[in-house]
Amino acid sequence: MGTTTGTRRMTVAQAVVEYLSKQYTVDAINGVAYRERLIPGTFGIFGHGNVAGVGQALKQYQQLDPAIMPYYQGRNEQAQVHQAVGYARHTRRRQTFAVSTSIGPGSSNLLTGAALATTNRLPVLLLPSDTFATRAADPVLQQLEQPYAYDLTVNDAFRPLSKFFDRVNRPEQLFSAFHHGLRVLTDPAETGAVTISLPQDVQAEAFDVPEEFLAEREWRIRRPDADDDDIARAAEAIRAAKRPLIIAGGGVLYAYANEELAKFVELTGIPVGNTQAGVGVLPWDHPFSLGAIGSTGTTAANAIAAEADLIIGIGTRYEDFTTASRTAFQNPDVRFINVNVAPIDAYKHGTTLPIVADARKALVKLNAALGGYRVGADLEQTVASEKKRWDATVDEAFDTRHTPLPAQNEIIGATSRAMDARDVVICAAGSLPGDLHKMWRVRDPFGYHVEYAYSCMGYEIPGGLGVKRAALAEAARTTAAGGAGGTETSEVRDVVVMVGDGSYLMMHTELVTAVAERIKLIVVLIQNHGYASIGSLSEMLGSQRFGTQYRALNEEQHSFDEGETLPVDLALNAESLGVKVIRIEPGEKVIAELEQAIRDAKAAPERGGPILIHVESDPLLDAPSSESWWDVPVSQVSELDSTKQAFQTYTDHKNRQRKLLG
Repeated sequence: MGTTTGTRRMTVAQAVVEYLSKQYTVDAINGVAYRERLIPGTFGIFGHGNVAGVGQALKQYQQLDPAIMPYYQGRNEQAQVHQAVGYARHTRRRQTFAVSTSIGPGSSNLLTGAALATTNRLPVLLLPSDTFATRAADPVLQQLEQPYAYDLTVNDAFRPLSKFFDRVNRPEQLFSAFHHGLRVLTDPAETGAVTISLPQDVQAEAFDVPEEFLAEREWRIRRPDADDDDIARAAEAIRAAKRPLIIAGGGVLYAYANEELAKFVELTGIPVGNTQAGVGVLPWDHPFSLGAIGSTGTTAANAIAAEADLIIGIGTRYEDFTTASRTAFQNPDVRFINVNVAPIDAYKHGTTLPIVADARKALVKLNAALGGYRVGADLEQTVASEKKRWDATVDEAFDTRHTPLPAQNEIIGATSRAMDARDVVICAAGSLPGDLHKMWRVRDPFGYHVEYAYSCMGYEIPGGLGVKRAALAEAARTTAAGGAGGTETSEVRDVVVMVGDGSYLMMHTELVTAVAERIKLIVVLIQNHGYASIGSLSEMLGSQRFGTQYRALNEEQHSFDEGETLPVDLALNAESLGVKVIRIEPGEKVIAELEQAIRDAKAAPERGGPILIHVESDPLLDAPSSESWWDVPVSQVSELDSTKQAFQTYTDHKNRQRKLLG
């Protein structure tokens, strides 16, 4: 970047848009250089807070050159954040979108998306508009007024949900706000929602913008190396362990550490269990891959975890599903080595062996330090036996045929068989995430995206749309590389969203966005007339599936539990939005027809728009047990016998919970 001088007279919003168009992410993995726009586009819904600010700026640049800052429509502000998050996940946090909203409800609609992004450690840039900085018109439409703090606005609700928050009350504050905001956005240890509040009058205010601010800037992804002393202590602990186990999380994928992890486990024989975010770190059939771990895990991973004397956490934040609410590790002498780029995660469970470092770089050093070490043959035999047992369990779950309504297991199996290795499955909430986690047979590091840190109902379709946008951009890049003498193909990954009727009804509006842009998003909609996941949980906790079924009101008991099934036709709903719909009717051939429908959808033109496949299931047919537990409190006293019985079971599990200081 050369030195620039002078200024330009621009509005704050115009300066923001041009500045964002000049920001680049720079990275290097194994000597391969990467440089790409950090913000490839901006989402926006325009109201009085931003129509004359960011809206005007986007329109102006669209006319000057549409490539400067492409604008994307959305139908809901929260869904726009979900699209940005899905895109960020598939690009491994190297890229994300900006989201502009009006004030009031436009801004507050972003709050759930902000919480989701921050919880998942995924970057998104939020630009909510705010009330007048000058208070020239006071109060304005949709302004929040509090008598104890008149400077408080709706946007202050973003403070606890964001990894960075600032409010630009004067044009000159733009420079530091965006410089520090993008610093956090591109920092693997700190990233999440970055929120910069833009008062509506300030957006339209003109000032002299230094050319230096508008020049191209590169943000290099920080990948800190592991301290040699930490590696030496970790290697010593691994050599002393008899039954070590690796828990691999999303940090392995974000660090592009898959190959180094495979080398590590093949060198040492240490088996791997993966978190939701870590699905794809190894192919499902790798001999040392035990699959999912914890409450939604495989019996193989959980059996090994129960006896493990050393847990090597790599890129995981150890949520309660991963640790089975701290009941997964029963060895009284268990210790933890935690490798994570974020100190908050490296120090989890009171470990005395934290390694604050990039996962790939730490694994490189561990591989060098552990030459000649290998676990005992007894552990390898146990791993092979447990893996074989679980694979047979999944085979049976996939191949059993219930009629006229199939189990969700069968639907997952059919979807998996119909998809190619490079395709991506998307999910977020309900019973599907748990079933996918334990049974999905992933074959590609990018092939699985289940948002489970926040498990947000309604994420599935917009999140899937964000992943599909990233897949399209990925194919365009490989096409360009091929045209320049490269050999990679430009085939676009298919993205298949699996969603239940409960989540579909929460947020299906981005199907209209896919229709408008003719984006081929394949949606498998499972209709079970209620909330299958919390229905099952409610039953286990003695609450008898209360409030979890979609039924007509029984006015005498004021109950929704036993009435008639609602006459809701979600397939017809999707058709009304312009989506191509394939209905799978109940019967003996439902699974074969579903599998063929997915193949037909995959064969459809890439720019033909979204396709929804509607299939009904029996919500009372459960997935195979993980032989694990999740801590959800049960009423200690009750008049219901079902609750009394559930509390006794809860107490038995609670007695196995540990503090896990190691």
